[in-house]
Amino acid sequence: MNPLRIGTRSSPLALWQARHVADRLRPLAAPRAVELVEIETSGDRFRNVALTQIGGDGVFTKEIQRALQAGVVDVAVHSLKDLPTTFIAGLTLAAVPERGPTGDAFIAHKYHCFDALPPGAVVGTSSLRRRSQALHRRPDLQLVNLRGNIETRLRKLDEQNLDAIILAEAGLLRLGLESAITELLDPQWMLPAVGQGALGLECRTDDAVTLGLLERLNHWPTRQAVLAERALMRQLGGGCLVPIGASSRVEGDRLLLRGAVLTPDGKQRIAAEHSGTVADAEAVGQQLAQMLLASGARELLSEP
Repeated sequence: MNPLRIGTRSSPLALWQARHVADRLRPLAAPRAVELVEIETSGDRFRNVALTQIGGDGVFTKEIQRALQAGVVDVAVHSLKDLPTTFIAGLTLAAVPERGPTGDAFIAHKYHCFDALPPGAVVGTSSLRRRSQALHRRPDLQLVNLRGNIETRLRKLDEQNLDAIILAEAGLLRLGLESAITELLDPQWMLPAVGQGALGLECRTDDAVTLGLLERLNHWPTRQAVLAERALMRQLGGGCLVPIGASSRVEGDRLLLRGAVLTPDGKQRIAAEHSGTVADAEAVGQQLAQMLLASGARELLSEP
């Protein structure tokens, strides 16, 4: 019996996520073995280059998706915020397990919170979304590009004498590094990335056996929430090269979605919110996108 092969990046966080999924799949797939297959992506290969310079969208997912299409692996485990919203022929987002924390964490040794940073303080982040929202709140700050896995970025805080860095809360918690967090940034102004804190489990559309296994890991409220967020981004035409933030909340059969679009320098920000039924999640995302576009986001998105 062939093993169920899970494709993953080799970073500590990616391996934690893949092992977490593998542990949940083993009792479902037994007696079939479950194995991890580590795959290097372009985002991993060029660690000292800004994401925008190596293609941006899909830099952490394309190679894993190609391995999935080629039958080298049966399942792809992605950080959902890294997975482009474009549809790939022959592949399907089979499951979204229950989401982890969605927040962004401020980490500093000398300052107790973001607002305590002095004028001109140097803050590191690899995310255009975080950069733009930080500058919108504090245009006096200096934002610098910060690449590498979580442990590398924490080390660079000291090695590069930065005043602070901003990382995803979920990754820190999953690696047991929550003690590094100085402050969780207020999502009213630092909206998370689309899909932040969630995992996306992908497989081939025609692989009915794997599809059936993965569907048992699906958490419907989380899936619908991230489908709304991804529909928002798709309708806006944005990816990781555009500063877009989104936050969703499911309460009973209702879904509340907030979204914001900014210019890269953070000087302009357009935000709105919209709600609808959980079952109509994608329509909620599309409608919020139209509201943002009508409010001027189209002009922001077209800026170089």
